[in-house]
Amino acid sequence: MIRNPVLPGFNPDPSICRVGAEYFIATSTFEWYPGVQVHRSRDLVNWELAARPLNRPAQLDMRGNPDSCGIWAPCLSFADGRFWLVYTDVKRYDDNFKDTHNYIVTGETVDGAWSDPVHVNSSGFDPSLFHDDDGRKWFVNLQWNHRGPGTGGNPAHASFDGILLQEFDPAAGRLVGAPQTVFHGSGLGLTEGPHLFKRNGWYYLTVAEGGTGYSHAVTMARSRTIEGPYELHPDTHLLTAKNAPDHPLQRVGHGQYVETPDGTPYHTFLCSQPLPGRRSPLGRETGIECCRWADDGWLYPEAGTPLPRLEVPAPNAVIGPRPPAALERRFDTGALPPEFQWLRTPEPDRIFSLDHGRLRLFGRESIGSWFEQALVARRQEHHAYTAETRVSFSPVTYQQAAGLTTYYNRHKFHFLALTHDEATGRCLTLISCLGDWPDCALTRHQDATVPVDDGPVDMRVEVDRSEQRFLWRQGEGHWHPIGPLLDASLISDEAGRGEHASFTGAFIGVAAYDITGSGCAADFDRFLYDPTD
Repeated sequence: MIRNPVLPGFNPDPSICRVGAEYFIATSTFEWYPGVQVHRSRDLVNWELAARPLNRPAQLDMRGNPDSCGIWAPCLSFADGRFWLVYTDVKRYDDNFKDTHNYIVTGETVDGAWSDPVHVNSSGFDPSLFHDDDGRKWFVNLQWNHRGPGTGGNPAHASFDGILLQEFDPAAGRLVGAPQTVFHGSGLGLTEGPHLFKRNGWYYLTVAEGGTGYSHAVTMARSRTIEGPYELHPDTHLLTAKNAPDHPLQRVGHGQYVETPDGTPYHTFLCSQPLPGRRSPLGRETGIECCRWADDGWLYPEAGTPLPRLEVPAPNAVIGPRPPAALERRFDTGALPPEFQWLRTPEPDRIFSLDHGRLRLFGRESIGSWFEQALVARRQEHHAYTAETRVSFSPVTYQQAAGLTTYYNRHKFHFLALTHDEATGRCLTLISCLGDWPDCALTRHQDATVPVDDGPVDMRVEVDRSEQRFLWRQGEGHWHPIGPLLDASLISDEAGRGEHASFTGAFIGVAAYDITGSGCAADFDRFLYDPTD
């Protein structure tokens, strides 16, 4: 059985394609670098990270991009003997404008070198590329209307100005002809995330609707011509959980159609697994549902309900999903472990290095910076886990700090930091930002300042759903708790500004800052992530 979600943790907006017997899913990465995650599978059950294609300055530079901007809703396809990846780099979130730039890169293999980007347009976000059977290529994206009131934490319908269609000339590397608005969506509104496919002479269009919160849905329409008009599915929504608040998978929407080699239809979707109180630290995740074609020429979920299942029949005999297992990294391979990413910058050498069996962070700007922040982290993939690291660091001022963090964005994090205090000298302190808006003030847990001796310090965090606690030790002694029991659900989409302004997920990792500008270095020689679900 396929066990949903198939890509746990922050893996939203899944675009899927099949090449021979292999399946590939591309997901959004927003401000995390390198851009776009591509996972590979041969059975739709077990997936492995295959590549992050946008990995050099010529392809992507997100320094200055606000939280939850950057790479939105990529589309991955295969045609003409190569992969095509379409993506948006969003440069602004607040107020009316979005400043969305859409690009195409290509590669002969997923895990090889990808081309420099070709700029396509900037009229909106969520681009997709459709390869028609006559050889023509069509580019579709949402058009954003900056004159509408769809801004901030509660998008309105007026700014979602329909799905644009325009032909793309790959030889010239540009759009040709005039753009056409081909679909305005259903009454649910907030129509985005378009994907086209063709079957039996029909052009089928799936879109995401209802916003990426608890009213999200996959909506389907079809037309005999690519320009439309498109008629809505008899049920309007192919997949959604908007009318089932107690279903374990919520916020269901934004996916893409795929067929197995024998023609069995499946459809991906994003979803979340909220804690009680409707907060989702794992962010928006990727799931898969099996479907069927009916005699009326429409696609329906196999189970007869738009609610996706936790367990779905797999297309062939496979090994079951791998059980969760502890993963310890020693940073001794000379390469960053594949599950780790950093924020925004295409110049990682300025924020970290890997040598002598350690991860060295060079303290740069503050932990809330949008430009150059030394923070290296991995996704939280389970509601309960333990993480540990060991840090060697010699701060000489309170302006230097390094340690272990649970992080969502600059408004939502907890940070156990090794720093310096005039009264106590080298010490541990605990800092949080509790999702306040617009002030985003730091909360310093005054009872969590602890003097420490010279030498390495072990740090640990224990997360159990909505609760987390930091601990520390030196040597091989007992772990000592530090500070209060913290709200782990704060590190979620819905905390702070809420689900329509926060699009990533919880990360756990290591960070350092040195706001003196001297780049004081901190060394980390191990990182353990241990699921305890």
